[in-house]
Amino acid sequence: MMTNIGIPAGLKELLQGFTVEVLRRRPPNIAEFGVQYFTHVFENQRNDQRAKKCSSKPARKGITFEIHNSKDEEEEDSVKSTTHKYNRRVSVCAEAYNPDDDEDDDAEPRVVHPKTDEQRRRLQDACKDILLFKTLDQEQSSEVLDAMFEVLVKPQEHIIDQGDDGDNFYVIEKGVYDIFVQKEGVPVQVGKYDNKGSFGELALMYNTPRAATIIATQEGALWGLDRATFHRLIVKNNAKKRKMYEAFIDCVPLLNSLELCERMKIVDVLGGRGFKDGERIITQGDKADCFYIVESGEVKIMIKTNVSAMKAGQQDNAEVEVARCTRGQYFGELALVTNKPRAASVYAVGETKCLVIDIQAFERLLGPCMDIMRRNISQYEEQLVALFGSSVLNH
Repeated sequence: MMTNIGIPAGLKELLQGFTVEVLRRRPPNIAEFGVQYFTHVFENQRNDQRAKKCSSKPARKGITFEIHNSKDEEEEDSVKSTTHKYNRRVSVCAEAYNPDDDEDDDAEPRVVHPKTDEQRRRLQDACKDILLFKTLDQEQSSEVLDAMFEVLVKPQEHIIDQGDDGDNFYVIEKGVYDIFVQKEGVPVQVGKYDNKGSFGELALMYNTPRAATIIATQEGALWGLDRATFHRLIVKNNAKKRKMYEAFIDCVPLLNSLELCERMKIVDVLGGRGFKDGERIITQGDKADCFYIVESGEVKIMIKTNVSAMKAGQQDNAEVEVARCTRGQYFGELALVTNKPRAASVYAVGETKCLVIDIQAFERLLGPCMDIMRRNISQYEEQLVALFGSSVLNH
């Protein structure tokens, strides 16, 4: 086994940027595409170095990556429009956003959009379950709420369009919003937000174009947060969170099948939650809204023995322990995968800390892990048949 091998600075970020572009563009020849991509990275880094010699303030990291045919290259100097049919510029971040580069962020004026008491109450209610906000301290949370602004939308209004640069992060107060992704030039609906949730964070976190189009299907209301405030508060806070959780995430067996950039995105949407000994984390029969990974401590999974009484709505406290989860193991995925109520209750054993991923992030980021989860679910069923003579999951 090889040990003590240091990963060169910038390697993870460089490969992440390349991977994102390969997945987004799906080039027929990855090797040829890689030559073009890394040539642009090198040229931009060299230009940055030259610019630093001529300026007291360094340029913001990132690259502009363009693919031209020979005709485009001849017209490059004369055609500057960003919407030209044959020469569309696409901003791509070769490195994950580094908040330490923005040394003057804290000196920027604080953004405040005045609100009535009624507006602030609605805003707080809309934001209460947004995981990106849960790790902020009280002062940061107050600043985020101050900076957010109300957006009233009409039916068929495009909130964001795939390929555009990111400007704002949005939290949904009310309304239904369809999600479309271009596949072979045709917009395909891949999901929807129904009166709750948030969107638009990925383009701001990774300095990449919008990955989807979001269209309102009815009149609704959103709360927006501008890019500068999002970077200064959310992304900087997430950078600290990465340092705390990235090594831990790498040790979670379930996530080993994910690419590096996918694991980094999971770290960004994680929320931490502590539980006392005996505290109930999940209640059998409840609707599922999140997924858990044990960071420290232990949990026990309990199932009611009287299934018929449970189905009839009768109270029956007789529970049987069917499993335990310790550091690096996960629970709560069953209801999310099967779209059924919680099949078991889960209790903390001693002081326990869990990392939490909400249902929207679960569906968006953990798709590659679904096969592993389904295999584990089949094992749960075998254990339940052995215990009860039938699988509670099918009731």
